[in-house]
Amino acid sequence: MSDAIKHECGIALIRLLKPLDYYKEKYGSAFYGVNKMYLMMEKQHNRGQDGAGFASIKLNTKPGERYISRIRSIAQQPIQDIFSQINDRINKELGEHPNYLDDVELQKKNIPYIGEVLLGHVRYGTFGKNSVESVHPFLRQNNWMHRNLIVAGNFNMTNVNELFSNLVDLGQHPKEKADTITVMEKIGHFLDDAVAKIYKDLKKEGYSKIECSPLIAERLKVHKILRRAAKNWDGGYAMAGLLGHGDSFVLRDPAGIRPAYYYKDDEVVVVASERPVIQTVFNVPFEEVIELDPGHAIITKKSGSTEIKKILEPLERKACSFERIYFSRGSDSEIYEERKELGRLVMPKVLKAINNDTRNTVFSYIPNTAETSFYGMIDTVEEHLNHKKTQAILSGKRELSADKVEEILSERPRIEKIAIKDVKLRTFITEDSSRDDLVAHVYDVTYGVIKPTDNLVIIDDSIVRGTTLKKSILRMMDRLNPKKIIVVSSAPQIRYPDCYGIDMANLESLVAFRAALELLKDNNRYHIVEEVYRKCLGQLELKDKHVVNFVKEIYADFTEEEISKKISELLSDDDINAEVEIIFQTVENLHLACPKNLGDWYFTGDYPTAGGNRVVNKAFINFYEGNKERAY
Repeated sequence: MSDAIKHECGIALIRLLKPLDYYKEKYGSAFYGVNKMYLMMEKQHNRGQDGAGFASIKLNTKPGERYISRIRSIAQQPIQDIFSQINDRINKELGEHPNYLDDVELQKKNIPYIGEVLLGHVRYGTFGKNSVESVHPFLRQNNWMHRNLIVAGNFNMTNVNELFSNLVDLGQHPKEKADTITVMEKIGHFLDDAVAKIYKDLKKEGYSKIECSPLIAERLKVHKILRRAAKNWDGGYAMAGLLGHGDSFVLRDPAGIRPAYYYKDDEVVVVASERPVIQTVFNVPFEEVIELDPGHAIITKKSGSTEIKKILEPLERKACSFERIYFSRGSDSEIYEERKELGRLVMPKVLKAINNDTRNTVFSYIPNTAETSFYGMIDTVEEHLNHKKTQAILSGKRELSADKVEEILSERPRIEKIAIKDVKLRTFITEDSSRDDLVAHVYDVTYGVIKPTDNLVIIDDSIVRGTTLKKSILRMMDRLNPKKIIVVSSAPQIRYPDCYGIDMANLESLVAFRAALELLKDNNRYHIVEEVYRKCLGQLELKDKHVVNFVKEIYADFTEEEISKKISELLSDDDINAEVEIIFQTVENLHLACPKNLGDWYFTGDYPTAGGNRVVNKAFINFYEGNKERAY
């Protein structure tokens, strides 16, 4: 994605099912879980580089012994910073106490971070300050072991205000109106309630106070706590949690918006945001890593028993398609093929744009994450050329010479590495003209491979704001002096904001929205903007389930081709000499390529939860009023 957007988060949970000395004996180290967690977090660093956090719980500790450890970082390389600190602490303890080296019991008792239950998180901050206090995991502490709660997730809630009010109605005084705090306190409230009820029942049965503690751990029903806590949540989430005594869970939202995968054998239970992470780190085949069903939780008790429980009634499955287009690592076998298919399916539009003149067309991609879609696009070019070659040979009216046949067969797609991202530009100068000049040099180009008679086709994952295209890429491509520049998006037009974890909150930042506004002006229909504003205002007091996405009316009068043409005009300034055409994937082809991830609200406006329509309407109100606040 040439437009940088912050997005998503990544979670990793490991539950060791054997005593630590088992891993010492088999794998050579009692730090087996810590080492695996480092790898799982590094393999998901694509999901968040603003911050990282790690927490662990030791099972069956004695009173007075520390059993919870947590560390978080917002350093430039936060994952490495965390595990460097952990490693330094371990080495310090082992250096000062040589008797710990071969004694796993002493290691567990005296060295932090070593435990049987481990939770990791990588984060992109979608808004607000990137302080360490904003980094997961979050910790809710209590002197009762069972009431300690650690939470980390990949999520965004659309109804934080409602959830906050619910907590206040329960008599709580939350320290912050943020979805992470609100979610944790909601779970914590029902955890406290469940523990208190079990304790009361045990006392009635005649158990002493000290006898109650292990029995509370046995009787606690995590799935019931989650059902009560998540009842009114509206958003996309994969929520992970640890309880102080050792229970753990990961809960996925009912529409399956955010991803979660798990693997279990007799040694470990593992959950992560991406399947190949588990495959690689634990060396297990594709089919043994299972996708967690929407609305379900994987729960592992302190005893090690693991079960999948339905927490919320699943909705129509709307798994995020951006996971497949861009966010997830392309090493997943399904995602790799899906991205290739996205390139294949958009190719007919490209051939039409170049009048099937592949001989005078150079194909390339930008940025590197578009490379797989590029391969699919080239597969289609080769199929086109093979058909063309076959027709040329079969339709010959006279016998073809060997040289002529060789000439026909020698035609190949012209593939070049045109754009190279030179550095990660940090625009430390805020004055507009200076900043724009810096942005224009983010990419460098390969000179000498384009002729003035050539078309230049560049495929990108998606086009969000179009800023980098306008200020950098198109200008750089134009220096090569092509006849025509065709920028291909393997994703459809992004028309609506996201409210489930991707940093696309403002309508006016989306180039497709700006194009629609310009078309309304061109056609003397800009009054529709005020009409939509009035309709959105009229729904502010309605319950979410009754709210309609009126922003769709902004696009209703125009075809996809008309909006694409206007986007091309907006992104190509008068000083661009080449003809510029922007081509987008269709929503129908997106669904063909990614049949298991049909979440498309940023393209269609069809939000999978009731809160989505309220958010998009509020985003339009903010745009109309010039309000830069987020809509959720």
